[in-house]
Formats: sequence, structure tokens, C-alpha cells
Amino acid sequence: MALSGFALFGKKFVTLTIAGAALIAVSGCYGQPLSTREKGTLAGGAIGAGSGAIVGAAVGAPLAGAAIGGVVGAGTGMAIGNSMQNNENNQRYAE
Repeated sequence: MALSGFALFGKKFVTLTIAGAALIAVSGCYGQPLSTREKGTLAGGAIGAGSGAIVGAAVGAPLAGAAIGGVVGAGTGMAIGNSMQNNENNQRYAE
């Protein structure tokens, strides 16, 4: 019985963690429009989390795969978005 209670607690914890992350993400979008860097970070994180969940499901750990994929994807997306943002700024100031 204790194991099923722990499993129930674990599912609630995961649900609350995801809801909290979504709340932070939505509140972070309030205000100014997103920059190219922020859009790249958001897109990379979403793509990475989805891909990580798929790969993680294949090995039996979809949540761990989603977490790792999300972090790696967000980092990669931020790097690409930052490069694009710098190019936009250079073009703007060159005119």
C-alpha cells in the first residue's frame, strides 16, 4: 500500500512541476514581444523536450528524457537564436 501511495505522490509531484513550469513560461511571455533569442530558446526547449521524451520512452524513462532533452534543446536554441539576434542587430546598425 505504501508503494502505491508513493507512486500517487510522484504523479502529483510531476503534474504540479509541469504546471508550475508552464505558469512560469506563460508569465515570462507577458509584456514586450519575444526577441529572436527568446524565440529560439523556447522553440529549442520544446523540440528538445519532445524528442527527449520519445527517446526516453524507448528506454523506459520518458520524463528523464524530456528533462534532459529540454535542457539541451533550450541551450542549443538559445545559441542559434543569439547568433540570429546578433546578425539582425548588425544589419540594423549597418544601414
